[in-house]
Amino acid sequence: MAVYRFRVSFEDYDDVTREVDIKSTHTFEDLHRAIHLSTGYQPEYSSSFYISNDQWIKGQEIAYMPSQRKIDRGVALMEKSKLSAFIDDPHQKFYYTFNFDRPFDFHIELIKILDETPGITYPHVAKSNGEAPKQFGNVFTPAATTEVAEDEFDFLNEMEYVAEETADFEEVSDPDEVRASPHMEEHEEEEGEEDEFGSEFSDNEHFDAGEGDEY
Repeated sequence: MAVYRFRVSFEDYDDVTREVDIKSTHTFEDLHRAIHLSTGYQPEYSSSFYISNDQWIKGQEIAYMPSQRKIDRGVALMEKSKLSAFIDDPHQKFYYTFNFDRPFDFHIELIKILDETPGITYPHVAKSNGEAPKQFGNVFTPAATTEVAEDEFDFLNEMEYVAEETADFEEVSDPDEVRASPHMEEHEEEEGEEDEFGSEFSDNEHFDAGEGDEY
């Protein structure tokens, strides 16, 4: 029985490659699982192979755990699709996207057609180069967001923030109440004293009293 040897490479990680030997009668789901046996990834995520040309342009799709839209469209399923039915070139290529939610893209190329070797269980990882990147990278979680938000308000605790004190500021909404404050009354008394002894501005008809309100 014919055995296909595929070279599997990450599109974005050139130094990470695998060579997988798999029987021609195996399915694309078998290849999907063999690839992730070699990367250490959990395979149970929606993914697809695409028949590809030499420029890695996607053609017909062969899907695993497809969306309802793809099912309605009649997309081929990995578990029902044998490799031999989609290979008509000794250097057949497939573009492969694993896990559409957090995708990794791969180039899959047929590099040899071998005879089955007694004693080997297929699929078989014949060669492995480089360490695969982590499956989910640096995951952003809601818990991390909460910790950051709480840290941003730590300065309130350092300043011995008291909620009742801010309430006092929020309640003062009437401008007349602000003008009637003790500080303003003090300032008015000072202005009265200045008028009693005379002011260099007292005879200036254009003097704007607002200019002397700073205190």
